Amino acid sequence: MTDTTSNAPSGPLKGIRVLDLTAVVLGPLATQMLADYGADVIKVEPPEGDMMRANGISQHPGMSSIFLAVNRNKRSLSVDLKSPEGVAALRALIPQVDVVVHNMRVAAVERLGLGYEAVAKLNPKVVYCAATGFGQDGPHRDKPAFDDIIQAACGLVGVGSAGREQPDYTPSLIADKTTGLAVCNAVLAALLHRERSGQGQYVEVPMLETMAAFVLAEHMGGMTFQGSAVKAGYPRLLEGGRKPARTRDGWISMLPYTERHWQAFFVEVGQPELAERYSIANRQERNAQVRALYGHLRELSPLKTTAEWMALCEKLDIPATPIYALDDLPAHPHLKAVGLFEDAQHPTEGPIRQLRPTARFSATPTRVYRQAPTVGQHTSEILREAGLGEEAIARLKASRAVAGE
Repeated sequence: MTDTTSNAPSGPLKGIRVLDLTAVVLGPLATQMLADYGADVIKVEPPEGDMMRANGISQHPGMSSIFLAVNRNKRSLSVDLKSPEGVAALRALIPQVDVVVHNMRVAAVERLGLGYEAVAKLNPKVVYCAATGFGQDGPHRDKPAFDDIIQAACGLVGVGSAGREQPDYTPSLIADKTTGLAVCNAVLAALLHRERSGQGQYVEVPMLETMAAFVLAEHMGGMTFQGSAVKAGYPRLLEGGRKPARTRDGWISMLPYTERHWQAFFVEVGQPELAERYSIANRQERNAQVRALYGHLRELSPLKTTAEWMALCEKLDIPATPIYALDDLPAHPHLKAVGLFEDAQHPTEGPIRQLRPTARFSATPTRVYRQAPTVGQHTSEILREAGLGEEAIARLKASRAVAGE
């Protein structure tokens, strides 16, 4: 059972304070990484809470599985940003923070008086990061953006549906999560610049541009070269070849990759002549036959059980793994050995299973030191830290400008 009785962070960002104005998944994942690294992340929520509190599996209203997964190690401040008094209370915090992150549309955050210029007047050294749907110098700057929309717009749906009659989305919030990683990276880079120069700055991380670059890293293809008649795309992926292989009792991902792998593989299955048929010794000729080559592997794979193939691949140092379902992952031998899944006690949800921070730091170790909060769980303590007295806090609560404990 993970010990979270101490709320003291120990990661490399200990001492950094983040005002988190994000919601759903993109922003909360980014700020959770900052929190995992030791930052004091103040999650600002409306009185009804982040909408993701209702998505996923819940034992109690407002504490869903997805919310728990992307909001650990944070404190919750519940503020009604439609209330001038609530915005004023929030502005009292701004001089005390190092980072402000939001994923609202820029026009909306400007109307609240929490745009970059307004925030920088209160705190000139602030690192202010806007996670937008579209870059603000383009015609789509004011359009709404969600994961599905960005998957479709960035080419991911197109490339993932090549050869299919009907396009489909990737069954993962991949645009939100990938952009969340980019937000975290950008904030860290801006903090490093501030450490060296003393300067804060405005940072923009747009979803569409981030995901288009993500997809095109391997798929630029002929677009790379001016005047090329070759289309975009990485043929090895688009033309297929590598697929999960059926075994006698299940499925396996098996990837002979090098000449040595293929030579040894064909010897072990008793068909050494296949090495010559598929020109294994010549990488270009081998790549030209990749669909037939991996197709032949899938013809052979039902001859052995998954365990037998795994033993053979281990012997030949060929990359391979059984196909794991989501519910199987806690039993994955490697994930068990490294303790990725932890049993913990949540103050309101009772015994839960969670994932530990994945990055390891030798000098500044990270851990889950605070469970995902209830709505407004830390409102009073955060407002006290902003310099508000008990009477002022009581008035804000009475007017419903803020909510929570």
